[in-house]
Amino acid sequence: MALQAHLVELERKHKVLESELHEALVHLSTDDLRIVELKRRKLILRDQIARLKSETDTLH
Repeated sequence: MALQAHLVELERKHKVLESELHEALVHLSTDDLRIVELKRRKLILRDQIARLKSETDTLH
């Protein structure tokens, strides 16, 4: 069950980053490096989520 809780937390963080990225893209004054960093972090979380889901599927 700890694996499932970790997955839920990663998905929550991914949604937060998605919101931050959306806000950054709406505001034209946002630094391009900030946008690149948000996208990078979001992709890392997406990969972690996919890996955990794969591990969860193999356990069942």
